[in-house]
Amino acid sequence: MVNAALKPPSEAPAKLSFRAQMHLAREDAIVTAVNRLLAEKGFEAMTVDEVAAEVGIAKASLYKHFPSKEDLAAAAMVRVMDRARAFLDKLAGEAPAGARPLDQLRSVARWTMEVQLAGEMPSLPSENSSLRAALTTNKAYVDGLMDVSERLGAWITAAQADGSLDPALPPIAVLYTLYARACDPVLGFLKGSGQYDDAQIIDMVLSTCFDGLRAR
Repeated sequence: MVNAALKPPSEAPAKLSFRAQMHLAREDAIVTAVNRLLAEKGFEAMTVDEVAAEVGIAKASLYKHFPSKEDLAAAAMVRVMDRARAFLDKLAGEAPAGARPLDQLRSVARWTMEVQLAGEMPSLPSENSSLRAALTTNKAYVDGLMDVSERLGAWITAAQADGSLDPALPPIAVLYTLYARACDPVLGFLKGSGQYDDAQIIDMVLSTCFDGLRAR
């Protein structure tokens, strides 16, 4: 028998060098800046010069981490997907026995709106070929999107099966409707009016999303 004390720690994580730690810290700062600028200004208005200036590095140094503006946006979206997956993990873990799938979907929609109102949701154009190419070739983003879509899709089909969502609707239409809440301009319009706080805005948009506009 091999003495466990003499066994090499083959599974112990390798300690990052100081240089590697600084590299990761800089990338984190870059993505944080990109996320904020995309939420505030959108992809078209954001410039690489602005990102570099906010992080406090030269544009040439920034390009060593991310070769293009599209890659910067993709990195920001990977972070959003990581946050979404962490939220879904927490939601599933804390769900009481017998929790309705519809309630889980409402919780997800509420979370996405909270993130947007907090100024932390990147705003990307729906039509941009170079950006679409950067996203579809980014494995971390695609894997995250597929994971989130599959989990939401399971709740959608379960909610349709129990009658709490219209079974005549294609599940993908429901899924895209939920994704649209993450970039819903209604949230900004209502907040800009100054008449409602964030909680009231979220409750109103949730109601229109899940209950419709018809009087009941």
